[in-house]
Amino acid sequence: MAGRRIRIVAAVVALGAAATACSAPGGESGAEGAADSVVLGVAAEPDSLSPLLGYGKDGNSKIFDGLLELGADLTLRPALAADLPQVSPDGRTYTYTLRDGVTFSDGKPFTAADVVFTYETILDEKTNNPNRSELAAVDSVRADGEGKVVFRLKYPYAAFAARTVLPIVPRHVAAGQDPNTGSFNTDPVGTGPYVLADWRKGEKVVFKANPRYWGTKPEVERVTMAIVTDDDVRATRLRSGDLDGAVLPPALAATFKGDRDRKTYRAKSYDYRAVSLPTANKVTGDPTVRRALDLAVDRETMVDKILNGAGRPAYGPLPSNDTWFAKGTERARDTDGAARLLDRAGWKAGADGIRAKGGVRAAFTLYHPAGDKVRRDHALAYASDAKRIGVDITVKSATWAVIEPEMGRQAVLAGFGSIGDPDFGLYTLLHSTLAGDGYNNMPRYTNPAVDRALDDGRRTRDTTARKAAYDTVQRELAKDPGYTFLTHLEHVYVLADRWKDLTTQVEPHEHGFSSGPWWNVEDWKPQG
Repeated sequence: MAGRRIRIVAAVVALGAAATACSAPGGESGAEGAADSVVLGVAAEPDSLSPLLGYGKDGNSKIFDGLLELGADLTLRPALAADLPQVSPDGRTYTYTLRDGVTFSDGKPFTAADVVFTYETILDEKTNNPNRSELAAVDSVRADGEGKVVFRLKYPYAAFAARTVLPIVPRHVAAGQDPNTGSFNTDPVGTGPYVLADWRKGEKVVFKANPRYWGTKPEVERVTMAIVTDDDVRATRLRSGDLDGAVLPPALAATFKGDRDRKTYRAKSYDYRAVSLPTANKVTGDPTVRRALDLAVDRETMVDKILNGAGRPAYGPLPSNDTWFAKGTERARDTDGAARLLDRAGWKAGADGIRAKGGVRAAFTLYHPAGDKVRRDHALAYASDAKRIGVDITVKSATWAVIEPEMGRQAVLAGFGSIGDPDFGLYTLLHSTLAGDGYNNMPRYTNPAVDRALDDGRRTRDTTARKAAYDTVQRELAKDPGYTFLTHLEHVYVLADRWKDLTTQVEPHEHGFSSGPWWNVEDWKPQG
């Protein structure tokens, strides 16, 4: 959704902030100013800044470092580890040698005990970490002195090294607190290039350079993330100079074309928009209805009109240009075929054109988060396509506080997508053991063949066997969809042209706060 760990703040907060702001949020320097400070407009903020609860699990957390980190091309490289891990021949033991001389921002030394504490706390079922299943392969983690950490896995897990970008927290601070409610969640201590300077929920998060950082001191000394949930308001504040940069929908970003003081960046991503179709709903619980909706949707037009060409049709959770994508699962729009499916299944059209079966009208509600123009437009287009085959969808805008209790009963215009390995995005999306676990498996989808293939893909290092497993997942999902996959997005950002050699990464669904051209803001250099 807004992510398993990021929840969108109500749009009214952003509108209020915009109405009162005539300069950068809270009087921050940076907007249209010097290159040593930057103010960025983003759509969402984390619920917590604690990695124990999921913050920064894919890297780029600014306050923290993982054992490894992802470079611009998503290649793994050492961070708190001195080198890449040594892996045993059976693929079940990973040994990390730690970097010397690293301290936390409070001056205390970083040791293997901090790594052990971080992983053991996340694996503890009492900790409310929604991503625990991503570490299900870990059998044990132990310190070998102060300078080495040894992970023992239950089975060979090809993606494990990529999971160790997970940020490390200080045992001496966090061990004395409840990980779910303790002050560490809003007052964190880490080893990263920045420390938290200020956090005003719903308004801004401010970072300043960490004077004890083990790496090169950042030249951008202050980074402010202005929380502006409404896309239009974010664009207005950027245009007025209140923001230095912002994440924007493609159509709004296009309005900055020709602006000589700002540059537009496009980042490729695994991010997609899909309609979650709950199996408990009397209409969407029918597999035939779900298959018909999948055939009825006009993905190409959504890419052209809603994304302004910044994306591609989505036929499943993996992009069609990804090496793990199952060729042959692309599907053309076929409204006639969709209608025939519904006819054969007993969904007959009434006088108003809307179908019914056994006294149940083919109608349901589709929620989307308020202030998100891209999701709203996807929802409206989807409803229009559905109407052509006799399915009546009521589109509703709401806050996540309203949407969350409805996720098991009503459809939601959802957003997902993880980087690094197909296991990361597919397992939590589809495995039946995670049905209804927060944003995981939102529609409560159950398919034994999918479960088996997901388990097979997770439990082997053989690339050919993994490819076959994930092909099975995608082909089964095309036959028995729990979601209607709509589009894969490119993320679009507009940023003041005051820094040189900026790049983007391939990004996950959760973007803006940690992703974007500012994914490595600690490495930025001023122009000139």
